[in-house]
Amino acid sequence: RTVDGMQEEGMPYTGVLYAGIMLTKNGPKVLEFNCRFGDPECQVILPLLKSDLYEVIQSILDGLLCTSLPVWLDNCAAVTVVMASKGYPGDYTKGVEITGFPEAQALGLEVFQAGTALKDGKVVTNGGRVLSVTAIRENLISALEEARKGLAAIKFEGAVYRKDIGFRAIAFLQQPR
Repeated sequence: RTVDGMQEEGMPYTGVLYAGIMLTKNGPKVLEFNCRFGDPECQVILPLLKSDLYEVIQSILDGLLCTSLPVWLDNCAAVTVVMASKGYPGDYTKGVEITGFPEAQALGLEVFQAGTALKDGKVVTNGGRVLSVTAIRENLISALEEARKGLAAIKFEGAVYRKDIGFRAIAFLQQPR
């Protein structure tokens, strides 16, 4: 409705639009719109993009997206899990050393730093959402297993992360059709 309303008012929207949505017992509710990619949402989607992102965005700006749709990796699934500091979104400790980046990257994983800083040559926590680990594999179960290996490799005191990521999707995919 928002994009349609902008069109009706003579202000068509062109670009990235991120909608923060919460599922409630009364259905989905929009919390916010941002004119940017969502984080960590783009960290699980963009690694699957085979096309050049610049070219995709340029085709959107030129009004030609319908003639040059993005190409995605075939037969791949991605999982991204955020590692946060204990206490997030409330109070949390900063300045805690983070180790294990080389081990996670040796597994072929993408590690996206967010709430980190460099202090005395060491990577330390500096925010609530500290980093995220993205695994791309041939299926969702394999991607989830690899992401867990990366989470086990990266260590910092007070690290927390959701352990239920991907389970609903796996249950859905395993349902008889």
